[in-house]
Amino acid sequence: MALSAKMITIDCAEPRALAYWWAGALGVEVAQDFGEFVVLAAQPLVLGFQRVPEAKVGKNRIHVDFSSSDRRDEVDRLVKMGATIVGEHSAPGLAWTTLQDPAGNEFCVSG
Repeated sequence: MALSAKMITIDCAEPRALAYWWAGALGVEVAQDFGEFVVLAAQPLVLGFQRVPEAKVGKNRIHVDFSSSDRRDEVDRLVKMGATIVGEHSAPGLAWTTLQDPAGNEFCVSG
């Protein structure tokens, strides 16, 4: 028996608003909108957004890493859309920016 990753689900207060923000960020369409649970089919990554009653507190324990051939331009575009830069990082041969989406969920963009 083996596990296969199918979807990453993000808890949030306003799933529809956050899903549509991510749809714009990723250039994809909303695949299913159930109000309380919204799904983006951003192949190969499927993202789900589900309503939860509690507010986000602290840093995410898990986050999504994205890559772009032009990290700086992509980060600028995301910031203009409402993302916030948390930090810039590098290691030999790798550079990435940690951001937060409008709901405060962390994600990274490498280049």
